Amino acid sequence: MDKITILGTGNAAVTRCFNTCFILHSNNTSLLVDAGGGNGILRQLELAGIPLNDISAMYITHCHTDHLLGAVWILRFIATAFVQGKRSGSFTFYGPQKVLDALDTICRLTLPEKVTSRIGNEIIMRLVSDDEKFSIGDIGMTAFDIGSTKELQFGFRATLPSGTSLVCLGDEPFNERCRKYAVGADWLMHEAFCLYAQRDIFKPYEKHHSTSLEAGKVAQGLEVKNLILYHTEDRNLATRRATYTAEAATHFTGAIHVPDDLDTIPLS
Repeated sequence: MDKITILGTGNAAVTRCFNTCFILHSNNTSLLVDAGGGNGILRQLELAGIPLNDISAMYITHCHTDHLLGAVWILRFIATAFVQGKRSGSFTFYGPQKVLDALDTICRLTLPEKVTSRIGNEIIMRLVSDDEKFSIGDIGMTAFDIGSTKELQFGFRATLPSGTSLVCLGDEPFNERCRKYAVGADWLMHEAFCLYAQRDIFKPYEKHHSTSLEAGKVAQGLEVKNLILYHTEDRNLATRRATYTAEAATHFTGAIHVPDDLDTIPLS
């Protein structure tokens, strides 16, 4: 069954939930997208009941600590599985050049040679480029530059074997250059740093983020069917689902999902 497991929902500074990352599942592929800021990714996978060896590949959107550093732990334990003969084939990390260079460098500086020797062999670093089409298992992918003003970042449009489409816009406000990739999608993942009603508290615009209100406007303008809000603050977790949904719904007439960490959302 096509589904998405939300491992973390929070922005870079959260302490009450995990940084934003998720797994996109098809019948034959489990694609990990980002991994948070540390080895907390291992706990999230354990709590979700997803063995590390069930992950098919990893896509890293950009080179910020809350998206990249957990990948060091993924590489460490995937490579160890190869060393121990518990995994066969290969494992690929997809991302921009800076992401791949940073991951390679951190791993070579901090991990044992028996692990890092697998980089370039079973562990493959795969550069993605703007408007590039490729497949990860049975998931069709189109990577695109989101037009970030802070750090080169690649979102993607994924097409699952069922034909369901899911677009990840990264963790910055929607840029019109991304319209052709996102318009008409079945599912749209859009960051919502906070409520518009709390913009003076969390100051999303100073950090080049947006609110659930803007996310709703974007989703309506793109004529998508379902909206997933993520990459939020963590001071209002008890009421987040209700309040973010209500605010986005003032503009978006489709289905709105505001997941908690470890939620699973069926996609088809």
